[in-house]
Parts: sequence; C-alpha cells; structure tokens
Amino acid sequence: MSLPTPARGLPAVDSEAALVRRASAGDEAAFERLYRIHIARIHTLVRRMADPGVADDLTQDVFIRAWNKLAQFRGESAFGTWLYRLAINVVLSRRRSERSRQEWIETEPEMIEAVGARGTPEGMAMDLEQAIAKLPLGSRQVFILHDVEGWTHEEIAEALGTVPGTSKSQLSRARAALRRMLDGY
Repeated sequence: MSLPTPARGLPAVDSEAALVRRASAGDEAAFERLYRIHIARIHTLVRRMADPGVADDLTQDVFIRAWNKLAQFRGESAFGTWLYRLAINVVLSRRRSERSRQEWIETEPEMIEAVGARGTPEGMAMDLEQAIAKLPLGSRQVFILHDVEGWTHEEIAEALGTVPGTSKSQLSRARAALRRMLDGY
C-alpha cells in the first residue's frame, strides 16, 4: 500500500503533521511513513547512548512506545523532537531498570582513567564515535546528553535521578578519558 503524496507546495512539516494526525487516528501506513522518516536518526541516538548490541531492540521499543503514546503528542514541538526525547527516555529507563544508579554511574576515577589507559596501538587513529563507545555507560550518557544534545547539568541530573554535581563530575571525567583515547595515551 502506498501513501498518497503530499500536495504540491505543501511544506514537509505540514505533510508530517498530517501523517501524525492520521497515525493518531490509527492509520498504520501513516505511522510506518513516520517510522521511515525518523528511524536512522533515532537508531543513531540510541546506539550512541546504549551498548550497540541492544540498539536495535531499544530502537524498536522507542517506536512501539511512540505508537502507544501517539495520542499524547500535543504538537507543541515537531514530531521528530518529541520522538527524540522519547528515545532518550526509553534508553534511560531501560538502563535504570537494569541496574541501580550506583552501578551504572561510575564514581570511581580509576574506572574512567582505566578507559583512557586502554588506548589504541601506535599509528592507529581512533575516531570520536569509537572513543565515546568505550566510555563507561553512565559517563557516555552524560557526555552525549550534555556535549552532543546540549542538555544542562540540571536536566541531566533530573533525567538520571542524580544531582548536577554528579553530572558535572561525570562529564569532566568523560572528556579527560576521551582526550587520552584520542591522543593515543
């Protein structure tokens, strides 16, 4: 089944808003179109924030939750923005359910330092994505939320159930570990 093409001159945002309205009314084809529009961006975010081995499952969870919560989308922001925030919440929620906060937010400086000590063999360059993936999960999440997504330490602390000082500390350690890894030390 193919989706009707938007009318000529209709902005893409209006087209997406129409898809959201149709999907909210139960139109699975419209939701599938929204899925195809946003899957790559959501999967990239999830892969960065979680272990790559669970990225596919988490991405699927994001879209299942989006389908179930579509009626709650009020249109105050772009659908993509709402979906992106939902993806972040799914990743954080999954992580919290797997371990307690003390287990996944690394507080021992030695653990962060050990990440940087792994280094790369001389003569081999490491790209930023690989370096980020080597960070302990809690530090990686703080780094992604702050430095990539632009969240404040207060927003991160609220989302992770910590205090802003923990977020600041994790970010500082993550940046130091990344510098060591990228410099090859």
